Amino acid sequence: MSIRSGLSLAAAAAVLALAGCGSTSTSPTKPQAVGELEATRGNDAKGTVRFMQTADNVVLATGQITGLKPNAEHGFHIHDKGDCSSGDGMSAGGHFNPTGSAHGKYGADAHHGGDLPSLRADANGVARFNAEIRGISIKTGAANDIVGRGLIVHADPDDFKTQPTGNAGARLACAVIK
Repeated sequence: MSIRSGLSLAAAAAVLALAGCGSTSTSPTKPQAVGELEATRGNDAKGTVRFMQTADNVVLATGQITGLKPNAEHGFHIHDKGDCSSGDGMSAGGHFNPTGSAHGKYGADAHHGGDLPSLRADANGVARFNAEIRGISIKTGAANDIVGRGLIVHADPDDFKTQPTGNAGARLACAVIK
């Protein structure tokens, strides 16, 4: 191998190394979390919900839940404890409520940090979820951080009035947000 071809190979290697460095973004990634919903005892509901921080106290939540009652509305909440160890989902505790607000409908008046828009299952029992949630965070250490909390799908619609739960019925599926 000649000196000239050796230098050419070295130059090519340097260009490739620099190109690889240039393709790596130096901007920070947005915090993300996921909840893998598993059915509680005697139920078939399951799914995945992904959370991505888009701004301070604003989180985009997207997902799909299957095994629901067809053409039905289901309460959907973030719960205080990230514990799905009981067969009925009750180990997840009550609704996540970092501000001490009354339970209510998400997007209207006062509501808990854990109050999410209801799920609406289609004719096949599948609910797709895509919502921008204000008042929560996935930033470690924030008072409204949902990482490590429970995520619950309920059997019934939320009435948005009954305190502190919305009378949404049994817990069909539970996840720990990680």
